[in-house]
Amino acid sequence: MLSRVAERVYWTARYLERAENTARLVGVYANLLLDLPRGHTVGWHTLIGITGSEEAFAASYAQADERSVVRFLLTDTANPSSVLAALAGARENVRTTRDLFPSEAWEAVNELHIYAREHATGGVNRSQRHDYLTQVTVGCQRLSGLFAGTMSHDAAYDFVRLGRNLERADMTTRILDVGVATLQEHDGSSSALLSTLWINVLRSLSAYQMYRRHVRAAVNGLDVATFLLRDAQFPRAVRYCVDELAAALGRLPRAEAALTAVARISRMLTETDPKAIDRAELHGFLDDLQLELGHLHGAIASTWFPAPAEAA
Repeated sequence: MLSRVAERVYWTARYLERAENTARLVGVYANLLLDLPRGHTVGWHTLIGITGSEEAFAASYAQADERSVVRFLLTDTANPSSVLAALAGARENVRTTRDLFPSEAWEAVNELHIYAREHATGGVNRSQRHDYLTQVTVGCQRLSGLFAGTMSHDAAYDFVRLGRNLERADMTTRILDVGVATLQEHDGSSSALLSTLWINVLRSLSAYQMYRRHVRAAVNGLDVATFLLRDAQFPRAVRYCVDELAAALGRLPRAEAALTAVARISRMLTETDPKAIDRAELHGFLDDLQLELGHLHGAIASTWFPAPAEAA
């Protein structure tokens, strides 16, 4: 398998997962707007900080109000992490590696990209945003299912697993960080309000029913953080994603550096109990996890992907 092909397959999965999870991230705040009691609001600027896009956002927008932040995250093609830019990247990678993917995948990713582009205004407008986010999320899930059900589970699919689970783990930490950051803005609020915040965090990851099934306790921040970080059976929990990464890497040659990075993340999850640290420490822990996931990507790239061309 050529290294440039492996890289494109890996980034196809990352881009699709990024598009889906960015839509979910915006959905957290969109739902909070509907569920928060009168007199309470949310700061949309928090999303820019959580996605690490402060400089890129400031270069194009004067203030971090709702409309600007939503446009930046959903439809701004100058932002490489926006939904529309991620879907364009996935489409291009599938187009150039079509012999590895089922023919239905090319049709599905093309249709999804066209929908996201042609309905971009609906994603920004509050009245149509829910439908737009739902279509993007379902479209990305459809493609993930196509890959799982119709691709041979060979080296190409292992790179799909790497891209999907690394991006998913990263975004789960960021969505969880939305809850932590919002709690800081509403410190001292009623328990009902705090429960509403955490329920929306769970629903943004389609985790609410599984949380209630396995945790069997009222929704609270510490239990939600523990479930989303350490549960080994829920597919969007960081622990599950890390175990999937280890399994995929175990099937690939020359994976020592990447496996070492995965082991470091796994050790962090095992040794840090969200229930034993305070809110500020949890925020720092999530930041550290995101940095380690970045190091894992670096190990994967340096092992299997072609080095960038040197400037003349």
